[in-house]
Amino acid sequence: MKKSRGRTGRKRRRKHLQGFMDGVNCSHKLEYIKLKKWLKDRGFEESILRPAEFLETGRGLMATKALQAGDLVISLPEKCLLTTGTVLSSCLGAYIGKWKPPVSPLLALCTFLVAEKHAGEKSPWKPYLDVLPKTYTCPACLDHDVINLLPKPLKKKAQEQKMMIQELFRSSKAFFSSLQPLFAENTGTIFNYSALEWAWCTINTRTIYMKHPHRECFSLEPDVYALAPYLDLLNHSPNVQVKAAFNEQTRSYEIWTNSRCKKYQEVFICYGPHDNQRLLLEYGFVAMDNPHSSVYVSADTLLKYFSPLDKQRKAKVAILKDHDFLENLTFGWDGPSWRLLTALKVLSLGADEFACWRRTLLGGVTSARNEQQALDTAAKICQFLIEETQHVLLQISQLKRDKEKLRTHLALVEMLRSEDLKILQKSAEILCNLNLAT
Repeated sequence: MKKSRGRTGRKRRRKHLQGFMDGVNCSHKLEYIKLKKWLKDRGFEESILRPAEFLETGRGLMATKALQAGDLVISLPEKCLLTTGTVLSSCLGAYIGKWKPPVSPLLALCTFLVAEKHAGEKSPWKPYLDVLPKTYTCPACLDHDVINLLPKPLKKKAQEQKMMIQELFRSSKAFFSSLQPLFAENTGTIFNYSALEWAWCTINTRTIYMKHPHRECFSLEPDVYALAPYLDLLNHSPNVQVKAAFNEQTRSYEIWTNSRCKKYQEVFICYGPHDNQRLLLEYGFVAMDNPHSSVYVSADTLLKYFSPLDKQRKAKVAILKDHDFLENLTFGWDGPSWRLLTALKVLSLGADEFACWRRTLLGGVTSARNEQQALDTAAKICQFLIEETQHVLLQISQLKRDKEKLRTHLALVEMLRSEDLKILQKSAEILCNLNLAT
């Protein structure tokens, strides 16, 4: 008897451990029960996916049975999707139809989300709104001190993202005021900046791509958004492949997997071959060991390593600019990119080699000296970026101690910078081996 009890205990412990690794089922939580009922009323069949909390990714969906390549993961009926069609068939439709100049499809969706959230219990979309994140970690929502810690190219894009939402808010105030007859409260308090920012981030981070025909009541911006309740709980992994599209026959949005997944493990989809800077900018997260990740070298950093006394420097920079070789220069897991090395080779051309710039741009070898100088400069830039990244990581660890309320946002930038450091160290190693070889 004792023996068998011990075995059961071991089994139970193993099961508990397995559960911890796989994820904790959250289906019993009231918000998910309500969401599933709401989806069922709209024609959604019982899915093999369950909401769960995972150690590494947080909230996601787990498989209740093993998935094979070619399996249908989820099929969400059209009635469950939130599109501009949903907005136009609501009480907002008449106001959007009358407004000139026409609003963008994006603004229409933002307005709908804010209005429905404000409606609370009265909103037919409440079960979905209740499971949406309350806050986001897109760069637009980050504190100024945190944005300053981002790599230069991303910092610039983060500031542009912030300004774009501010401009959307500023230019939409008159339209929001026109909706006053629909509300008892002042529209200024309902459609405030933080409400619009929340709605914008919801759409930017969670919509699936779905092309809709252009309608006269909207501006000419593409109408390609659809919010997909439940389906949008699926997290991204760069290591899986899926096929996702709206099926005209079944009138459902379907996701088919090309990867296998064990029972009780998290089911992932892939948002695209994005590097971590793009993932953070568009979705507000970073993927560890992302094979698509790279570290960008700004034109300023690149040019620091070339003498301003070089008589052909101006011409070389103009050539690189004209042929789009001053953007997207990177270090990756496999070392400096071909684009970065090519830009360095052009800038390293000697006075007697300058006439060969076309051949260099096409990947031809000009001289052994030119090749070596490009590699040496790449190694110097890589070392500079390693030191800069280490310095920022030090700043982050100090700020995490001093600014408690910024910890979540700082941890995100820390992840990005730590991943950058790994890539740069790998690149430095590759460059060192290349130099030894030559």
